[in-house]
Amino acid sequence: MSRMDDGELVARLKAGDQAAYAQLVEEQAARIYRLALRMMGNETDAEDVLQETFLSAFRSIDSFEERSSLSTWLYRIATNAALMRLRRKEPEQVSVDEPLERDDGDLLPRQFFDFCCLPEDDLLRDEARAEMLRAIDGLPATLRSVFVLRDIEGLSTEETANALDLSISAVKSRLMRARLKLRERLSTYFSQGPVLPDTRQ
Repeated sequence: MSRMDDGELVARLKAGDQAAYAQLVEEQAARIYRLALRMMGNETDAEDVLQETFLSAFRSIDSFEERSSLSTWLYRIATNAALMRLRRKEPEQVSVDEPLERDDGDLLPRQFFDFCCLPEDDLLRDEARAEMLRAIDGLPATLRSVFVLRDIEGLSTEETANALDLSISAVKSRLMRARLKLRERLSTYFSQGPVLPDTRQ
């Protein structure tokens, strides 16, 4: 059977077509799982979010009004499912280490090290990649969701706003805060350098 475009796929989904359900899962499962994994930080919770997302989508497909793309709608469902789980797991916390605010209103991290021009080998080192993932996992859930959708999944600012039901200005503000927090944490890592193994006999 030939692939259906979004319009036909939605119509078939609303009609209960099993082939449409199969195509939706085949096309979207990997990216939804990737989002869930980055939000939740472990495979078990990510798989639960993935399952919840498609169950919720199938149950509520009749309410989908096609004002956004099907993938953006699924991102919204997945993000909401992930945030609900995170709220149940963790009490709301307020960071005491917010960036400094300049006179012109811009935010600056408390610690700053320009790691934009480090050698590529340093940036791609497994240890550095792992530190990046830990830094992302350490973001507050509301900032993490914006960062993951915008900077990792590559959604536009407008698509991210639609997926999270936020204003564009709110997305921009949260994205800036997320990037600053990541930059501050990674600045510490890169300024100190990786821990090298002791090769002495």
